[in-house]
Amino acid sequence: MRVHLTDLQPGDRLAEDIFTEQGLHVLSSGTVLQERDLSRLELLRIGYVEIERRSPVYRTEFATGEPEPEAARQLRQRLLPYYEDAVAGCELLFKRAVEEGRILESEAEESFRPLVDNFKAERDVISLLLMLNSQDDYTYQHSVQVGMLSFYLAKWLGWSEEETLLAGKAGFLHDIGKCRIPDTILGKPGKLTDEEFAEVRRHTVYGHEIITASGGDPAVAVAALQHHERSNGSGYPSGLAGDSIHPMARVVAVADVYSAMISSRAYQEKQDLLAVLKELHRLSFKELDPRMTQTFIRHMLPNFIGKKAELASGEVGVVVMNHPTDLFRPLIRIGERYVDTSSDSSCEIKQIIL
Repeated sequence: MRVHLTDLQPGDRLAEDIFTEQGLHVLSSGTVLQERDLSRLELLRIGYVEIERRSPVYRTEFATGEPEPEAARQLRQRLLPYYEDAVAGCELLFKRAVEEGRILESEAEESFRPLVDNFKAERDVISLLLMLNSQDDYTYQHSVQVGMLSFYLAKWLGWSEEETLLAGKAGFLHDIGKCRIPDTILGKPGKLTDEEFAEVRRHTVYGHEIITASGGDPAVAVAALQHHERSNGSGYPSGLAGDSIHPMARVVAVADVYSAMISSRAYQEKQDLLAVLKELHRLSFKELDPRMTQTFIRHMLPNFIGKKAELASGEVGVVVMNHPTDLFRPLIRIGERYVDTSSDSSCEIKQIIL
């Protein structure tokens, strides 16, 4: 992966030799960088260098502290390379967009398509995303997740294979405009100023410009432009409402909101999974497309079956069956006892434990 000198960290391993502009050999491929090496590179005014891909720390145990099951470990090991390649590919797309004002469609395809081909047969979408998610590279991981979720949602909506793949690409590239937003703003843990918030909002316009300049599909460009528009007209950049928002943008919007809420960031802990779906359900009545959001929820809920659920009482059971109409009150087995949370209002689910 190609990184700027200012992004290098002690422990990074060089993927190629480094030379000065005069051809003087500085460091060899395979060198594990130390602080003194970073100081030396800065003194020599080295710009970009190639390093081996960093290995983020991924979740290897469940919220209960129990070791990761062997089947889950094997699945993670099989899929992790495709996920990491997509994240690294997204990073390269962002850097090309900064340097050249455009991206290469072939690079976007090479980064995202292998992930789709290997993930689409897996049914437990929630576990997959959480299993592979880490706190590193939020923007790039978020883009990969939104791409996958947009792909799934389009599939669940009955879109054609071509449209489904296009929705995945739209999700993958929806935040490409953020490459023009300074990291000091994107990563700011405190409240943004009005000027900073206005600049963040412009990422939708920047994304549309970059994808259009790259000769990308117009629907993908429009999705980048409109994925923060809302059904009630409260979104940006144009305050569009209802069906005036492109269907591709409405799909990406649902995936974008869900991914943001389940992810951990330096300034935000990820929320309980059931609470996230409840919030999506609430948003479906005014901000997000109701049919798309309800479709998303109904296809995500079965992923909870077989998962542990902690009740407000402190009891922990296993989700056995979802209720056909009362979506968020499933049947739970606690030992030999079955609890129908839909018929007992006092049985509130505190969290789903994965």
